Amino acid sequence: MKHLWDISPVVSSRSPVFPGDTPYKQHWRWSIGADCPVNVSEITMSPHVGAHADAPLHYDAQGAPVGMLELEPFLGPCRVIHAIHGRPLITIDDLLPFLAGAPPRILVRTSMQAATDLWSDEFSAFAPEAVAYLADKGVLLIGIDTPSIDPASSKTLDSHQTILRHNMRVLENLVLDAVPAGDYELIALPLAFIEADASPVRAVLRSLN
Repeated sequence: MKHLWDISPVVSSRSPVFPGDTPYKQHWRWSIGADCPVNVSEITMSPHVGAHADAPLHYDAQGAPVGMLELEPFLGPCRVIHAIHGRPLITIDDLLPFLAGAPPRILVRTSMQAATDLWSDEFSAFAPEAVAYLADKGVLLIGIDTPSIDPASSKTLDSHQTILRHNMRVLENLVLDAVPAGDYELIALPLAFIEADASPVRAVLRSLN
């Protein structure tokens, strides 16, 4: 029986980013050789590459950076909900049948296979009304297997503004392809980047049994 699910995509130069954002690049500063005992690389990337946690600073000029966030929302019981319908928005109706007794972390699988090496503007996002509904039910964190909880074309970021109003946390770019719907323990801690608007996470789910 499986007890651990890695829900983070691999990160490489092929990892998709929003058009104009900084892709992953790696340069070897030192290499093992006659005069050097170690390999040391230099990495340049947006903190939104791969599985990541947004900070309020990402969508609020006065918001907290990711290194100042409490860790509790990123660690604890969660529920994975499947809403694989191909529509642009995840609505309250998509979530409502699966919320009875739900823990305070909700992850939504929207596709049969997460897009881990190709950018597309066509992905599912959260309807802001659904985010507000989850907040009213005591949800602390939402997650999704797409690049954003808002549509790619959005200029107002209504769902991000909703989590701001409700002091919720968010995970994006998860890979839930192999995860059955149900309850798990989530472990997805952001790094203590004290000035950053987001942080990569190595997100995993652990069986509760």
